[in-house]
Amino acid sequence: MSRLAVRKTYKLFIGGAFPRSESGRSYEVTTAKGEFVANAARASRKDARDAVVAARKAFPGWSGATPYNRGQILYRVAEMLEGRRAQFAEELGGPKKAAAEQVDAAVDKLVWYAGWADKIASVHGAANPVAGPYFNLSTPEPTGVVAVVAPEDALLGLVAAVAPVIVTGNTAVVVASERNPLPSITFAEVLATSDLPGGVVNILTGQQGEIAPWLAAHMDVNGLDLGGVSDADLALTCERAAAENLKRVLRADAEGLSRMTRFLEIKTVWHPAGI
Repeated sequence: MSRLAVRKTYKLFIGGAFPRSESGRSYEVTTAKGEFVANAARASRKDARDAVVAARKAFPGWSGATPYNRGQILYRVAEMLEGRRAQFAEELGGPKKAAAEQVDAAVDKLVWYAGWADKIASVHGAANPVAGPYFNLSTPEPTGVVAVVAPEDALLGLVAAVAPVIVTGNTAVVVASERNPLPSITFAEVLATSDLPGGVVNILTGQQGEIAPWLAAHMDVNGLDLGGVSDADLALTCERAAAENLKRVLRADAEGLSRMTRFLEIKTVWHPAGI
């Protein structure tokens, strides 16, 4: 007996839930040959504001967790991603071998950043020598809510942008790949079924040009990662909006430690010796 397959509905990911866009809009996702694949939600400015509210609400708990705990959670996300390897490879499209290699690289990157969770403070913190009976300590602290415009490299680029933001205690609002947003929502399902608290990562699908400038101007967003913006005019618009409220901005597509440290603040405190 034949049956119709249940088609997947791709939604947004805000506060640990999967709402539709409040505007009710969607757009068609197609292959490189123009073949229809699915409909994806087209996020609005209201959706972006809701995502920022969710990220801010999650920030105290996530930043207050121990670095070891954050590392364990990222490792759990890597485990869940590994378990859905075939599904991601299919959604990425293109040559099967290349798609599978991209999934493997995304898993490896999550594990790499998970390993840094309880080490970044040792590398970028310091006990400063002072002329007096005091301890002077510098320790890195998370910036806050970071808006991330993910690269078009649908899965690996997304992981490479999000992992360094959250491993150090920040929360994220992500504008997913506009051309191929499907792996980003499937990745959101991985996050939702891992141990990551709701609101730590929020993923919006839709048009970069519509969402990114509003996140750049939002007064409750503390950092902006523009590594995935390919339009020079859009990047300049976002940088100008961010300058109005003194956001930290990452413009170039950085890797490794430079991504983690971009959204960290160094706090220096004094303690009387012996206490």
